[in-house]
Amino acid sequence: MTVPVYRRDRARLPAAERRRQIMEATAQLIAERGFWGLSMQDVADRCGLTVPGLLHHVGSKDGLLVAVLEHRDAEDARSLAAQLGVDDLTAPWAGGELPPGVDLRRMCAALVRRNAGQPEIVRLFAVLEAESLAPSHPAHDYFAARQEHTLAVFAALAKDLSPEPHALARQLMAMMDGLQIQWLRSPQTNDLVQAWEDAAELLFVDR
Repeated sequence: MTVPVYRRDRARLPAAERRRQIMEATAQLIAERGFWGLSMQDVADRCGLTVPGLLHHVGSKDGLLVAVLEHRDAEDARSLAAQLGVDDLTAPWAGGELPPGVDLRRMCAALVRRNAGQPEIVRLFAVLEAESLAPSHPAHDYFAARQEHTLAVFAALAKDLSPEPHALARQLMAMMDGLQIQWLRSPQTNDLVQAWEDAAELLFVDR
């Protein structure tokens, strides 16, 4: 296996482009090794920077982790909005409402399709979510808040579909997470999109 050599004499990049480069390199490394296996030197090498140069952009290793997670959430929100044909999902999600023509089932299907096209990012979140169960993990609070937010949004969107919208929200989240783990472990024998469609037939029956 050839080990890539990263040069530090690259042309200077605009700040926004450099930050994106750092976010993407870090996401890839965490997906491969987990947060505890990540070194700032590896990120710096992959981006053609020194460690002090990297710290100038991100501040600290913990700060870099949170920045990567927020960056990926923003990217996913933009992609999901494009799939659903809407301009912005921030406001509709916050209020428990979706634009005309977009319902909870369609939104979930779009989420699954998005994830099926980016296994490395899904692996990144799966690894970090498991690691962050430890209260000492720097992303512990982030993932706890993210889970509660997702459940609240799903429940708000399910209020007209079920007499127990919170229960349906938990079932949806559990099914998505479980199917994704099975898919990541055996992608050759698991079709994530089809598995979700089969599950949705049961979860959304008579709804």
